[in-house]
Amino acid sequence: MTSLRCFLILYLTSFLLLSTVIRSITTNDEEDDEDLRFLEEIEGQSVDSGRLSDSSDSDDDQLPGEKDADGEDSESGSEQDLHDLDPDTYKAPVFDEKDVVILAEGNFSDFIGNNKYVVIEFYAPWCGHSQALAPEYAAAATELKGEGVVLAKVDATEEDELAQKYDVQGFPTVYLFVDGEHKPYPAAQNKEAIVTWIKKNIGPGVFNVTTLDDAERILASQSKVVLGYLNFLVGPESDELAAASKLLDDVSVYQTVDPDIAKLFHIDPQVERPALVLVKREAEKICHFDGQFVKTAISEFVTSNKLPLVTTFNRDTAPSIFESSIKNHLLLFATLNISEKFIPVFQEAAKLFKGKLISIYVQVDNEDSGRPVAKFFGVSGDGPRILAYSGTDARKFAMDGDVTLHNIKAFAEDFLEDRLKPYYKSDPIPETNEEDVKVVVANSFDEIVLDESKDVLLQIYAPWCGHCRSLEPIYNKLAKHLEGIDSLVIAKMDGTTNEHPRARKSGFPTVLFFPAGNKSSDPIKVNTERSVVAYYKFLKKHASIPFKLKKPVSTPKDKPASDQETKPSDSKESDKSSSADMKDEL
Repeated sequence: MTSLRCFLILYLTSFLLLSTVIRSITTNDEEDDEDLRFLEEIEGQSVDSGRLSDSSDSDDDQLPGEKDADGEDSESGSEQDLHDLDPDTYKAPVFDEKDVVILAEGNFSDFIGNNKYVVIEFYAPWCGHSQALAPEYAAAATELKGEGVVLAKVDATEEDELAQKYDVQGFPTVYLFVDGEHKPYPAAQNKEAIVTWIKKNIGPGVFNVTTLDDAERILASQSKVVLGYLNFLVGPESDELAAASKLLDDVSVYQTVDPDIAKLFHIDPQVERPALVLVKREAEKICHFDGQFVKTAISEFVTSNKLPLVTTFNRDTAPSIFESSIKNHLLLFATLNISEKFIPVFQEAAKLFKGKLISIYVQVDNEDSGRPVAKFFGVSGDGPRILAYSGTDARKFAMDGDVTLHNIKAFAEDFLEDRLKPYYKSDPIPETNEEDVKVVVANSFDEIVLDESKDVLLQIYAPWCGHCRSLEPIYNKLAKHLEGIDSLVIAKMDGTTNEHPRARKSGFPTVLFFPAGNKSSDPIKVNTERSVVAYYKFLKKHASIPFKLKKPVSTPKDKPASDQETKPSDSKESDKSSSADMKDEL
């Protein structure tokens, strides 16, 4: 009897547990099978591609000319590069290209195979940057004639397959081919930089100076040079200098054992050897090296000192700025006509922080380079304005007060000691914000996005972004569906004019979710399909505060609404009558 009782208890217990599990599975299945067809029908009415792939336009969170994570120039492939000039009205500039070889699909492979060293420019005839490079490139080809390297060019608009094969993303793109293998040209787009870089990559890296005539020619023709004053032209000292030269793309490196040549380069002939000097055509003309004569120390010395005290930002100087080991920058923004008043003060301040900061002048009325940098920093007007920039984490800092030596010195010291509050670009806070999709700017970010009582979905977009424009109707419909749910906020922020440390974007659009009650943690990046249904399911799964979506009333399509009988007992239909307008809207 006891055994039978135990059996019955175990049987009933097992039955209850099984029923609970089945009920749980059924409930989950019901949630997964929630009828969301009305969402798909709604979005299908006005969006042909209701489901968009999770693709993004490139991120602009970089200074113009700065390398991205893949080592590409941030300007490559930009709309400005691809639409600089009207192809129908463009007229080629006149200059001598007799030493530049024209390549096409038919002769490309044979030419690469028959020449050990070949430099190739992929260009577009109507591209403004290609136009600016052309005479410099032609002059470099003439200077390098007979040096064992050939400079050639390919019209990428005519040779599309070649351009695709070599991953040409913007114009101009320049490669050096060595025995068929290629690497990109990273330095400035002028003759001197091109020649220097090519010689380093095809030659020994360091060149002997044995006569005063050669020394005078070098000093007269080059804007910056390095000379090593050695005991011997062959041996460990020369090897270290040659190895350092390979690390310096845009500076020519020479060596000598002649005391008279050393004196011409401002080295004391009686100094203990090896000695080294960097000579520039700048206010700070001579920089003497006093470190250990090894390649890393030599390279770091030249990199830290090769820029002038104040560097004017442009396409030629950008590579040197961003490839420097010094990642902290101090910037003066001013128009050309007022810059002469402030650059001398800025230069005096730069002397105090040499080797710690790169001091940069940005000409805000220069359309090609100055204005894009000013836009990146959110600087408007003629200036002057002083800002600081940390290249390690992209933080920006703004100086208050007048542009004086005292103020710049104090600001730079606080910047280096990390005592400043970062500066973030922001649009004005909108006077009204009543739309279903709430507008967020940097100055309202904390109030709206970081509100602990709300689950917030934030889209970071760019006005020019095609993917963002495609997403807009889908995002608006999602917000319309969820407008009555107080715990949810559907928001958007223009990522080109607003910045916030919690709104890190990887491209446009970037969609981030900030759960309620957990705003101190990193947001969740939404990588779901771009459809109303997919976003709705994501929110149902991740929202800290549960919500229920009220489904709109559906009217049978075969009967007019006025012909339907209304029964007094149909109180539920009466309760839903307020949703009729929303149904039509959706």
